[in-house]
Amino acid sequence: MTKYFHEQTKLADAITTHPELIQLLPRFGISLGFGDKSIQYVCKEYSVPLNLFITICNIYAFDSYLPTETDIVNTDTRHLISYLKKSHQHYFECRIPHIEKHLNIIAAQISNKQGSILKSFFNQFKKEVRTHFDYEEKDIFPTLLNLNKGLAPSYEFNGYEEAHSNIEDTLSDLIQIVFKYLPPNVEHENSIGMAFDILQLADDIKKHARIEELILVPFINHLERRHNL
Repeated sequence: MTKYFHEQTKLADAITTHPELIQLLPRFGISLGFGDKSIQYVCKEYSVPLNLFITICNIYAFDSYLPTETDIVNTDTRHLISYLKKSHQHYFECRIPHIEKHLNIIAAQISNKQGSILKSFFNQFKKEVRTHFDYEEKDIFPTLLNLNKGLAPSYEFNGYEEAHSNIEDTLSDLIQIVFKYLPPNVEHENSIGMAFDILQLADDIKKHARIEELILVPFINHLERRHNL
């Protein structure tokens, strides 16, 4: 039986068993150096909602985890939006530029045609991600705040999961191009580095999408029902 994280789980133990969780800490404003403190203690120390932090960590670490209705109903709107925005910021200010740095070096080592195709595909991916994140930050998040106040939504909430799937599909296509079609003269350090970064980003975005689909979407539906909207 899977043992999910709970309030008395030591945060250091959680990260040791699931190292990918370390990426979540700056999105909650939590710094390293928490010793053997429990998740409950660390959340209290950094004024992070305990329920939201545990729920996101469990979704991120366990594919089988599903938040309860109580988890969803008790979602802290302000901290959820802050977490999601910081995730977007991390992708565009850190992860994507790092991949692009590798890509530009590789493009300079292969033919102009191959380099152009690779850059074009990556630019299309960036455009899709930017469009979706802009949609979330300009439409979804403000609507969530309005719903929390009992105001009616100003848009039809459709196509959300499809947009996530499109982003994941484009990343999958990109990694297949890297795996199958890069010429052998490309330096291993850059080709392996780029492949590893893309795989990490794809996994992170997939989990980011699950967090939105398992918390954000049901919470919006809950608010609409609560206010009869």
